[in-house]
Amino acid sequence: MIITGIGAAIGALVRYNLTAFIKGKLGTNFPIATLIINLTGAFLLGIVKDTEVALLVGTGILGGYTTFSTYNVELLTLIRNKAWSKACSYFVLSGIFGPVAAFIGWYLAGLC
Repeated sequence: MIITGIGAAIGALVRYNLTAFIKGKLGTNFPIATLIINLTGAFLLGIVKDTEVALLVGTGILGGYTTFSTYNVELLTLIRNKAWSKACSYFVLSGIFGPVAAFIGWYLAGLC
């Protein structure tokens, strides 16, 4: 249990710093940072095998790294601002490419 919490703290720190870096470099009003983080997290989670390491890396680090709640807030903000094309793009890109990224990671790890 403690190892999962430590992993979550590490993942959250990485997410925070990566978000700040991406926003600083791209300066876009499209939530690209969260999209990149969630897609890379899905890919990496696909690679993690069901072992003791999965508690630290999968549930802990990647659980803290990815963020479903931020995705939802950003999506609702786009909708509230009537940024329909951005909202639709974000919804589709996350909903389709998240599982695709996880499958690719799963496939590359030899689990398929």
